Amino acid sequence: MIDSIDKRDLAGELRARLAQIMTETGETQSGLARAIGVDRSTISQLLTDEGGRMPGAHLIALAARHFGISADWLLGLSEHQQMASDLVDASLQVTAATRTLIDDQIYDWHRQATGYKIRHVPTGLPDLLKTRETLRWEYDNHVTRNTQQAIEASERRLEWMRETTSDVEIALPLQELQMLARGEGYYRDLPHRHRDAQLDYMREVTDQLYPALRLYLYDARQVFSTPLTVFGPLMAAIYIGQNYLVFRDSNRVRTLTAHFDQLVRRAQHGARDLPDLLAGLQSAPTETGPC
Repeated sequence: MIDSIDKRDLAGELRARLAQIMTETGETQSGLARAIGVDRSTISQLLTDEGGRMPGAHLIALAARHFGISADWLLGLSEHQQMASDLVDASLQVTAATRTLIDDQIYDWHRQATGYKIRHVPTGLPDLLKTRETLRWEYDNHVTRNTQQAIEASERRLEWMRETTSDVEIALPLQELQMLARGEGYYRDLPHRHRDAQLDYMREVTDQLYPALRLYLYDARQVFSTPLTVFGPLMAAIYIGQNYLVFRDSNRVRTLTAHFDQLVRRAQHGARDLPDLLAGLQSAPTETGPC
């Protein structure tokens, strides 16, 4: 059932908010009258009439457009002063992503979300779980960051993880670790000894940081996820290559949180059985590759 709105209350709210926005912007009655094409007396009557008389909808729309505000706010029907297009812009941002596997922007968002649960689907191996050898292999020919910078950034991220009060969950395709162990795909040129050391390091670090850090492995043949990070209830960022799509409105953040939680529910392996899984991958036959 829709509650009725008293016309006098509506007119009173319009007067108050019109006077407020004029004061905030320094607009005069004469200036507003010229801007929307009415007599100054019409504006004066709007601001002083104590009765329940309402102006035409076109005048309200013109005034709202002149001030760049929502007509609903002007009428007291909304607490959001921005227009709908501005609200969308505020809730969705496109933020440039650096051309590095370890991104300082993501690190800064992590720090902002300290104390909240952080949910993360990485593009490959999680940055904070990479060995120095893996980082050297990745960054030797990188165009925007040298190897030492990459190592320092990774170790800074790991140190943050050791000290933070945040709860961190990472969901990763099982196939990513299988390719690493076998030296397939992206990891084809990574020497076997480095791949073996990488699996050892992951087992060691995840064991040390559990339960604050929990890694879940899902089957990419059954479920799919683009790389994303959800920073508690604050925001969510989807990585699209050159940019992040950043959402701050609660509905989209909840939707992406539910998506991540579905990955966890359907995970084939969780933090408790991760050590055995990693050991099994190391003992399995591998593809012939660099030593």
